[in-house]
Amino acid sequence: MATPVRECSIANALAVIGERWSLLALREVFFGVRRFDQIQRNTGASRDILAARLRTLVEHGVLRKVQYEQHPPRYEYVLTEAGQ
Repeated sequence: MATPVRECSIANALAVIGERWSLLALREVFFGVRRFDQIQRNTGASRDILAARLRTLVEHGVLRKVQYEQHPPRYEYVLTEAGQ
């Protein structure tokens, strides 16, 4: 007989933020670092990996992108209420 799978908020949170680069990116945003290049420099993550992790955090409502420059379009990352 199979054991029923229990819905777990901790497991759900870890699925979104439990990866190394996601946690390090969140650390930087908590410390007030909001721009991609600064987050990348402070974490040492490769640009493609960091972009993927930030995209996931935005998709899950932990961060939101706020445009701070129009030409060229540039964004910073801000914690949402859920992220806080």
